[in-house]
Amino acid sequence: MKMSGGGSEARSVTMREVAQEAGVSIKTVSNVVNNFEFVSDATRLRVNEAIEKLGYTVNASARNLRRGNTGLIALAIPDIALPYFAQLSALIISEAKKIGLRVLVEPTSYSRASELEALHGSQRSLTDGLIYSPLELGPDDVAEVDVDYPIVLLGERIFTDAADHIATENIEGAKHATSYLIRSGCKRIAAIGIHPGEVIGSAGLRFQGYREALDEAGIEFDPELAVESRMWRRSDGVRCMQELLDKGIVPDGVVALNDMLAAGVMHAAQMAGYKIPEDMSIIGFDNSDDSQYLSPPLTTISPGLRTVARQAVRVLKARINGEIPEGVGPSGHVFKKISSTLVVRGSTRPIENESMAG
Repeated sequence: MKMSGGGSEARSVTMREVAQEAGVSIKTVSNVVNNFEFVSDATRLRVNEAIEKLGYTVNASARNLRRGNTGLIALAIPDIALPYFAQLSALIISEAKKIGLRVLVEPTSYSRASELEALHGSQRSLTDGLIYSPLELGPDDVAEVDVDYPIVLLGERIFTDAADHIATENIEGAKHATSYLIRSGCKRIAAIGIHPGEVIGSAGLRFQGYREALDEAGIEFDPELAVESRMWRRSDGVRCMQELLDKGIVPDGVVALNDMLAAGVMHAAQMAGYKIPEDMSIIGFDNSDDSQYLSPPLTTISPGLRTVARQAVRVLKARINGEIPEGVGPSGHVFKKISSTLVVRGSTRPIENESMAG
């Protein structure tokens, strides 16, 4: 633990605070603390001055514990109650167990402060590495993930060459879903769950895929069919569909940006007397465990979570062991995008004379 003197109570000082004070990266502070070479005298002096000013000290026992490999890795996710993250957590725990690792799950609860704490808090000294799925951090926070321990990024909020990253096919998946609805005869397709102005992130990328499919089919985008929802729960899907119906807008197809939204959309449409898929075809995203048990069962995009979990755990394990993971690119880090598949069930009308795999 790093402690700051002064005052009646000592306060924990993080390496991140030292980096900010010195105007350098966290990795540079780590290099100075560990007496690594290739740090200029001027930089070393600046970091040491920041260390002295803030009263930063290194807990040697905690650092040595990490270097000795505890067999414990951390998984930071926004919300363990959401089916997507619950399923991802279970798969990562299962994959880690296969290779002798235990997993500490840290829900960050849609909080930027909690996401930063997961990266830079003192608990990182007690784990060998971190699998990190941020939601509140974004493209401007690349420097935050330049850390001095093994880390694997998940999701689409941050893209950087400074860390290993396992991503999913958000654009391709949403485009596939929308194209399927178009080929099944849908002309007026709604997108539920968009985040206006978002470009990087699951919502922005899935919305991009939806727009690309419309463009390629020659269907003009109608802004009234794009419904905003910051959160992606069942209740949000109900609200979004009710919002459309209250305006007299009845889509014949819906691309919901996750399965929870899709479940809410289906409920609201059915309560209003619409039949699925006869009156309205609905596709979700994530292939959550519950999606097949809706009535009718939900057509959805499977992002390949089992493969995501396996790749993330194995890349992290290689880094912990001081090895070079399979698939390292020119940057010296791994970037893998896991293929998605369309799982066709009863919530969408079939495509005549076309056989769909999935």
